[in-house]
Amino acid sequence: MNYKIMVRIQAWILLIEAAFMLPALLIALGESDGPAIRGFVAAIAAGLIAAGLMAFFTRHAQRRFYAREGLVCTGFAWIVLSLVGAIPFTVSGRMPNYIDAFFEIVSGFTTTGASVLSDVEMLGHGLLYWRSFSHWVGGMGVLVFFLAVIPTNGKNDGYMLHILRAESPGPSVSKMVPKMRSTAIILYKMYCALTVLDILLLIVIGRMPVFDAFCIAFGTAGTGGFAVLNSGCATYTGAAQTITTIFMLLFGVNFSMYYYLLMKQLKNVFGDEELRLYLGIVLLAIVAITVNVLGRTIDTENLAGSIHHAAFQVASIVTTTGYSTVDFDLWPSLSKAILLCLMFVGASAGSTGGGIKVSRVLLLFKSVQRNLHQTFHPNEVRIIRMSGSRVPEQTLANVNSYLAAYVLIVVVSFLLVSADRANFSLTTNFSAIMATFNNIGPGFDAVGATQNYGAYSNFSKIIMSVDMLAGRLEILPILALFVPATYRRG
Repeated sequence: MNYKIMVRIQAWILLIEAAFMLPALLIALGESDGPAIRGFVAAIAAGLIAAGLMAFFTRHAQRRFYAREGLVCTGFAWIVLSLVGAIPFTVSGRMPNYIDAFFEIVSGFTTTGASVLSDVEMLGHGLLYWRSFSHWVGGMGVLVFFLAVIPTNGKNDGYMLHILRAESPGPSVSKMVPKMRSTAIILYKMYCALTVLDILLLIVIGRMPVFDAFCIAFGTAGTGGFAVLNSGCATYTGAAQTITTIFMLLFGVNFSMYYYLLMKQLKNVFGDEELRLYLGIVLLAIVAITVNVLGRTIDTENLAGSIHHAAFQVASIVTTTGYSTVDFDLWPSLSKAILLCLMFVGASAGSTGGGIKVSRVLLLFKSVQRNLHQTFHPNEVRIIRMSGSRVPEQTLANVNSYLAAYVLIVVVSFLLVSADRANFSLTTNFSAIMATFNNIGPGFDAVGATQNYGAYSNFSKIIMSVDMLAGRLEILPILALFVPATYRRG
C-alpha cells in the first residue's frame, strides 16, 4: 500500500477545497457576516495547514498506484473533504453541534440534500452558497476535478484510472478518449456548460433571483436538493420549476450520451438501452402519478397542475435530487409507493444521480431472464448484451456483489437507526435510510418533504452520514476502509 502518494493526493484535495471556499467567503464579506467570515477563514486556514504538512512529508512519494490504493484514497478523500467542509458551520455558530454540521456537508458533497435544519434561511448567503456549491462539487466528483486540473506530463494515467473508477457512479467506467485527464476535462466542460445554461434560463425565463438561480442550478446539476428558502422550490414561478424539472432529468442521463451527441454519433445515443429504459420509467411514473393525484389536492386539482407537479417530483426522486414543490407525503398511497420505488432505481450510470442505477436494474433483469431460460435449456450458452455490446461475466458478478452489499447495508442501517431513542415510525426510519443511502434527501412521514433529520440522535446521524458516503461512492470505497485485509501487504 503506497500511503505516501495517497496522503499527497489528500493534500491536493484540501487545496482545491480551500479554493472552492473563496467565493463563499467573498459573499460573507460582502454581507459583513462576521460569524460566517470567521468560519470560512478557520476552515481555509485548517485546510491549507493540513495540506502543507501532508505535502511536505510526502514530497518524495513514489507514483506506484493500484486499484486498492484507488479505493482507499477515494474513501478517505471524501471523509477529509467533509471534515474540513463542516468547519464553517460550526465555527460560525450557526450549527454549533459539529455532528450536525458534518451530516449537513456530507449530505451536500454526496448530493443527498437531507438537512437537519428547520430554518435554512438563518444561515446567511455565504453559508447557503457553500452548502449548495458542495452539491456541484460532489455531483461530478472532486477527484474527477482533481484529475482534470493537476499537471500530469502523461505519467499519471495509472492512478487516474483507478481513482476515476472508484469515484464514478455505475457498474463500469470506460474512457471516452485515450487519456484519462482528457476524459475528466471533457466531463467537466459538459458539466459546466449545462450548469451555466440552467442558471441563465432560470434568471431570464424563470425570473428567479440571481443568487437563488446559482444555488438551485448547483443543486440541480449535482442532483442534490438543498434549497435556499424554507419553502423549497414551491414559491418559484411555474417556468422556473419546469426548467428545473427538465435539467434534473438531463443531469440524470449518462454523460457519455452528450459526448456522443457532440461527436454526432447518434446511433450510440438512440441505441442505448439504459437511456430508453430511463426515459420509459420517467414517462410511465409521471402518467401513473398524474392520474392518481388528479383532483386530490389544491395543487393537483386540474390536469395541468397534476402533470406539472407529478413531473417535477418524479424527476426529483428518480434523479435523487430531492427538490419539492408540494408536500408529496399528502399524496395517495399509490403515488408514494411509485416514488419509493424510484428511490431504489435512481438515475443512469455515469450521471450525477444516485440510487442503484438504471443500468444495474437492466442487467439484473437480463440475468434473471437468462437464468430462467437456462432452466429450460440447460445446454444452451447464452450471452447477455446491452446496447449491442457483450456484457463481461465479471461485470455481472460485480452487479450481484453490489446488490448483496446494498441489501446488507440497508438492513443493518435500518436496524441501528430503529434503535434511536427518538422512536420514529418504521416508515420514517426505513425511508430515512433509503433517502440517505440512495442520496435522495427527503423521505416520508417525519422526514418528508416539509420535515428534516434534526430530531435524530448523533449516533443515527453518523450512521446515515456513512450511508450517504457509501451510496455516493458505490459502496466499495467506504466498505474497503473497514476491511482489515485492505491494509495488509501484498
